Amino acid sequence: MKKSYYIGPVVVAFALALGIFVGGKLNFNDTPERLFTTNSKKDKLNRLIDYIDYEYVDEVDTDSIVDVTVNNILDKLDPHSVYIPKSEMKRVAENMKGDFVGIGVNFYNNLDTISITRTIEGGPSERAGLLPGDKILMADGDTLFGRNLPDEEIVSRLKGLEGSTVKLTVYRKSDGRTFEVLLQRDRVPIRSVDAHYMLTPEMGYIRMNRFAETTFDEFDQALRELVGQGAKKLTLDLRDNPGGYLNVAEQIADAFLPKGKLILFTRNKKGQTDSTYATARGRFENKPVYVLINERSASASEIIAGALQDNDIGTIVGRRSFGKGLVQREMDLGDGSAVRLTVSRYYTPSGRSIQRSYKNGTHDYYEEFVQRYHNGELASGDSIKVADSLKFTTPGGKVVYGGGGIIPDIFVPIDSNEEEAISALDSRGYFSRFAFEHLEADRSQYAGYDAMRFYEEYEVDDILFDRLMSYLSRFRFNMNFYEYEALLKTHIKAAIAEQLFSPDLKARILGPTDSVLQKVLEMDTPTLVPGDSED
Repeated sequence: MKKSYYIGPVVVAFALALGIFVGGKLNFNDTPERLFTTNSKKDKLNRLIDYIDYEYVDEVDTDSIVDVTVNNILDKLDPHSVYIPKSEMKRVAENMKGDFVGIGVNFYNNLDTISITRTIEGGPSERAGLLPGDKILMADGDTLFGRNLPDEEIVSRLKGLEGSTVKLTVYRKSDGRTFEVLLQRDRVPIRSVDAHYMLTPEMGYIRMNRFAETTFDEFDQALRELVGQGAKKLTLDLRDNPGGYLNVAEQIADAFLPKGKLILFTRNKKGQTDSTYATARGRFENKPVYVLINERSASASEIIAGALQDNDIGTIVGRRSFGKGLVQREMDLGDGSAVRLTVSRYYTPSGRSIQRSYKNGTHDYYEEFVQRYHNGELASGDSIKVADSLKFTTPGGKVVYGGGGIIPDIFVPIDSNEEEAISALDSRGYFSRFAFEHLEADRSQYAGYDAMRFYEEYEVDDILFDRLMSYLSRFRFNMNFYEYEALLKTHIKAAIAEQLFSPDLKARILGPTDSVLQKVLEMDTPTLVPGDSED
């Protein structure tokens, strides 16, 4: 049976937790019986737990003690060997599988009522004709409104077994009517490809948020569509992508590399190596590709960037990546929980490990990562500290470095604090919530727009901008937003576009505000010299 491997850290930076995993193809010859035979050290731990369970003066949840013990053991190993308790396994498994069983809606619990913001393409709700703005009042006769139910409970009422049915009572404000609809629950995708569209008549764009089981199929479908629209070049956006399955990263790297090119190799504690090479199946070989990375691009994202960089293919643009070069394998602990244990290291084609040192413990490991924000590295590529002992050379003569992430070919500094703050507001859902409340008040004003007309013609007026200022004032942000009126209006337009049309349109609207993306377009545009002319 094929084993699943992950590459990924549990990273905290700027209050962001990155759970990063990597997958691969190692041979683990020991059986569970050989690995877990009884010995005195294990007996000692078991006896201690039993003593506490049976003899301690107060009642104690020994399960919680075991969880703490497991976490403490793993913390002594490396920052990326992680314990997944039983309570988290289902959510983690769904996220990495790339789908779940449900009715296929995104919603807000607004004023104690479930309001649909978008139906998921191809899902049960879309097939049944439910629309953004519809309100779900009841499920199988159980009232859902007016009860202040937490989102987790609402989701549990709407999820169920594949093929099972749920009868919803729905109110549609635009028609002023209440109706019932019977939905058959089905598998609903959790999208890895956030957006894909044509940046220019020849340049396609794909953004991915992780590497799950379905990611390659999503990527391949997006690439097919873009090639069909005339894409001869591609921008692959892996910024903020924490990673996932190793074999998926290998498949995507293979799309760009000619047959026989080394993608990566892994090495375990016994010194055994396993190398992966590109096949002849690549759909985008020998074509220009730009890979966008930043300090939150990790593991599988770094594998793709490293494979292309070390093979002198494409251009890596942005800022130094996280620096994660360890491979984990998930192991079942028998009670519904699991551990993802580091079992090997991976190396880019030139032989470099991009794993940062963790010899001083987990705290210092993550603190070193956070220090990038304070030592000037994000503002200037010259501030990146590299050791000559970790210098490698690609076949084309390019110097690359190991020991702490992928250093891009083209460095683009971080935006101003204010612009970063506005991006953070977007990622935390403030613009999305504002757009939702705006649309709830009156969706009919957008009835005459299709996606293209909205993109080309719609402009956020001053009245709506002032409403955003009033909305943001609720949260007491310490920032003069009026200095960034144009940028904020673009974010408002993008948030409305996402709820009315698609994430693709949102990404396209925000593109001109993205300094890294604009750098790609600048590099891709030939500079004319006196006497030249364009055909």
